Amino acid sequence: MNIERLDHNMAKLTIEVSAEDFEKAMQQAYLKNKNKIQIQGFRKGKAPRMMIEKMYGPEVFYEDAANSLIPDAYEKALETEEGKALDVVSQPEIDVVQIEKGKEFIFTAEVAVRPEVKLGEYTNLGIEKKTAEVSEEEVDAELQKTREQNARTITVEDRAAEMGDIAVIDYEGFCDGVAFDGGKAENHELELGSHSFIDTFEDQIAGKNIGDEFDVNVTFPEEYHAENLAGKPAVFKVKLNGLKKKELPELDDEFAEEVSDFDTLAEYREDVKKKLAEKKQGDLNNEYRDEVLKKAVENAEMDIPEAMINDQARQLVNEQAQRFQQMGLSMQDYMKYTGSTVEMLQEQMKDQAKTRIQNSLVLAAIAEKENLEVTDDDVKAEIENMAKMYQMEAEKLEEMITDAEKDNIRKDLAIQKAVEFISK
Repeated sequence: MNIERLDHNMAKLTIEVSAEDFEKAMQQAYLKNKNKIQIQGFRKGKAPRMMIEKMYGPEVFYEDAANSLIPDAYEKALETEEGKALDVVSQPEIDVVQIEKGKEFIFTAEVAVRPEVKLGEYTNLGIEKKTAEVSEEEVDAELQKTREQNARTITVEDRAAEMGDIAVIDYEGFCDGVAFDGGKAENHELELGSHSFIDTFEDQIAGKNIGDEFDVNVTFPEEYHAENLAGKPAVFKVKLNGLKKKELPELDDEFAEEVSDFDTLAEYREDVKKKLAEKKQGDLNNEYRDEVLKKAVENAEMDIPEAMINDQARQLVNEQAQRFQQMGLSMQDYMKYTGSTVEMLQEQMKDQAKTRIQNSLVLAAIAEKENLEVTDDDVKAEIENMAKMYQMEAEKLEEMITDAEKDNIRKDLAIQKAVEFISK
């Protein structure tokens, strides 16, 4: 194997496979494909390789032979002392240099190599660490939210509809006198003032009485998702079938007992304030860590190869696809709805990919420089945390984890320690 160092932390590996091994791959390609090839005078699948190559040329087997040889040959090249020293951080870009019957098979693999990081200042960066403060108004808002979550709904019969009521309505929408798809419902519950319906729809129900039938005139927004309705006026035929309203519980000691572990409203209020402060402080700490890391990255120097960014962008797209899958949406559906392609999504992810790589490289360099040790106990504790998340026994999970995966856990923990170090 020959290694050529290229600009921007790229390297080209020239890898040779012996003529003997190439011949074995050609024979395997023949055995794989012979049943698909018809030669006159021979039953299908019975034609000798020599006859097939004479008629079609040995090139007929080249692609399958190459595809069977390249993965193992590439992996073996990386396992050599020279290969291990490369610290490859991208998928290889393969180019076949020589493929000819009876000769060595030669190909190149162009790869990105982990960039060296020249650290700048990463401590004493002059970024203020803020302390969370919670106002009484914020506590009041949180208590109000809890009241609304515990509200009961009662029927209204003796008055007209008011904003804040839940109106039970039948409706059907018409545009240019023609009913449109999705514009009809019966006994739909609509909270007046929630702004969940377009334009002034909800306002026009206020003041109406149960049993009233009336028109509601609205105009669809210019940005409406249905293009045939966007920006157009419409009339909805509406009937008010009933009214309901939310009745909030009184904010007193009894309420505190029902919704918390406290006996008095004062105790409950203090606990709400404490939890709001903890959440706000957590958010502020995260913001502080992000600002410190951003500054540390700005102060560092590194030359990130484009191939490394492209690989990370593909990983981000795969992660997004997994999130969609968890929500019951496929990536194909998403691309159809948005008019995008995988290539477009990867291009959009490049800035985020570059930032993720920069952060990881800088933190890894800090961990190394500061000798932030990750112990076996640290790894064991992380595996126990993972086991809880997956609802497994830690011992069984540890048995399933490979040495390479444990190395990745160590690297991740070192990066976490580096984050903690610069955020002190």
